[in-house]
Amino acid sequence: MVRRTLTKIVSEGEEGHGAPLPAALLGGVGAVLLGIGAANDTDVLTIVGGVVLAVGLLAMQILNHITVDYEIYGRLNDIEKGSGGN
Repeated sequence: MVRRTLTKIVSEGEEGHGAPLPAALLGGVGAVLLGIGAANDTDVLTIVGGVVLAVGLLAMQILNHITVDYEIYGRLNDIEKGSGGN
């Protein structure tokens, strides 16, 4: 049941906000790895955690832009075309 609900949230999230969820979770994992690596003074784990965190946050922003912003821009363009561009 939980897996089905999570799949529905990711694929059919309201206004497309569910799509960036996996990238946000990846960023969260990176943050945890970064914290563990810093606390244990493990250079490799700290670097890997920082890279995973950065990739997750960047992917989240890109997915959000693609799934939400493109749709909004498309609707705005349709409105401008319908009003004659004034």
